[in-house]
Amino acid sequence: MKDEISVFGGTGFIGSRFCELSERDCVKIPRADRRPKTEDAVYFISTTTNYNVFSNTKIDIETNLIVLMEVLEELKESGGVFNFISSWFVYGSTELPARETAHCDPKGFYSITKFAAEKLLVSFCETFDIKYRILRLSNVYGASDKGVSEKKNALQFLINEMKHDRPIGLYENGNFYRDYLHVDDVCRALDLCISQAPVNSIINVGSGEKILFRDIVEIARSHLNSKSRIFEMDPPRFHSIIQVKDFYMDVSKLEALGFERQIDTRQGIERLCVKE
Repeated sequence: MKDEISVFGGTGFIGSRFCELSERDCVKIPRADRRPKTEDAVYFISTTTNYNVFSNTKIDIETNLIVLMEVLEELKESGGVFNFISSWFVYGSTELPARETAHCDPKGFYSITKFAAEKLLVSFCETFDIKYRILRLSNVYGASDKGVSEKKNALQFLINEMKHDRPIGLYENGNFYRDYLHVDDVCRALDLCISQAPVNSIINVGSGEKILFRDIVEIARSHLNSKSRIFEMDPPRFHSIIQVKDFYMDVSKLEALGFERQIDTRQGIERLCVKE
């Protein structure tokens, strides 16, 4: 019989794919519920962008902090492990490659509340003797992401534009570094961490590959044989405030568990280039 795990946020981009690929029996917890149905749980519930501040200044706090604390309240007697899905955005400006022990200086409401959620989680779990893991994801991409926009998953937004030969503008002309991992590899890594990573620890989940964003765009444009014109554009002031220029992760802790990605960057980008 396979192990069971309660999945909070199992209908989102990464959560739903995790449920499809996991070696465990995933019990999706309804959106309004707070109590896990199994001892172990994985928690994907989160906002996804720093731009909510322009439309709803409370939603990041309500979603990333208040809902989390309501769930944690139900864990005091569970005896299992709470696996919290976090983000590379918590690092902010830090020494690269970003290690789990690095100083975090996040900017923007999403980034700040994700880091605050980590700190609240650790404090709560230490107070009530609950086991936890914090799993910080790099940039995640995959065709199943239906929430793509200029503000979320800009890479896939730009690929969709290139499919229609539209001109695309790149901040810094694309001359900045990122760490991308395909959603299928992310889910395999999460499954591995939930099985084998030490409890009460933080693990980076990424490729560890330092790749120039312009190079990723050129891979896509070449594969699509796109006629899109690429031009440089200045980032808006808000982007400059909340976003770091370069980022990539140290993933030695993940690799020590035996993780090897199965989809390299070129393969993953070419999968995104399939015209529907």
